[in-house]
Amino acid sequence: MAKFLNTSATNYFLEEMIKEAQERLILISPFLKLNDRMRELLEDKNRLKIDVRIIYGKSELPRKELEWLNSLTYIRTSFCKNLHAKCYMNEELCIVTSMNLYEFSQVNNNEMGVLFSRSEDTQLYKDAYEEAQRIIRISDEVSCAQEQVSIEPEDTSNSSPGKADTPDSLGKLTSSKFGQKLGIKVHVLLERAIVSGHLVLTDDKHVLTQKGTDAGIEFVAKSRFGPYFLWPEGFQLP
Repeated sequence: MAKFLNTSATNYFLEEMIKEAQERLILISPFLKLNDRMRELLEDKNRLKIDVRIIYGKSELPRKELEWLNSLTYIRTSFCKNLHAKCYMNEELCIVTSMNLYEFSQVNNNEMGVLFSRSEDTQLYKDAYEEAQRIIRISDEVSCAQEQVSIEPEDTSNSSPGKADTPDSLGKLTSSKFGQKLGIKVHVLLERAIVSGHLVLTDDKHVLTQKGTDAGIEFVAKSRFGPYFLWPEGFQLP
């Protein structure tokens, strides 16, 4: 039978759920900032080689947090745009709640949630699991192997067209030139790339995601033009 949870009960059962996971663990939370206790529990699951999937939906994930998550072999982290659901489940239990997996929320907010089990609430658990799997499928797995860049200044590479060392001589366009091609400003281009999941904003810097790399976007950290992104001429933004 489903059980109502307040803030403290949600924290308690969430910890117990993580500790009891033997096969899989799914943690879906728009905001993600793990406290020390959660880190210890997840590190233990990693040592036990439990399959852990973490899905978050806000781009403000600190780089140190991402690096720590990616250092754990059996934990995969994915980004899902427009995510607002908060759902935590292992192979037997599920919590659907208002609480983010975020240190501030766990300590300061007034939250509500519902706990149910696979054995007693079979259809409810099945429906939640199927929706969690759908969210995982539409999410993009992220990696700490990303470069960071501040908002690009307008480059002046078009002042010397045809030179071999201009950024667009490689068949790709800088953000300013690609923005000109689309008829939009650079900051609008970068904002749309964040929405599409090709970039994320971390510590006020634009970071290339794995999805962006797979799409052919490149990051150049050092050059006489400063740091910039290179975009394939045929790249399509939503």
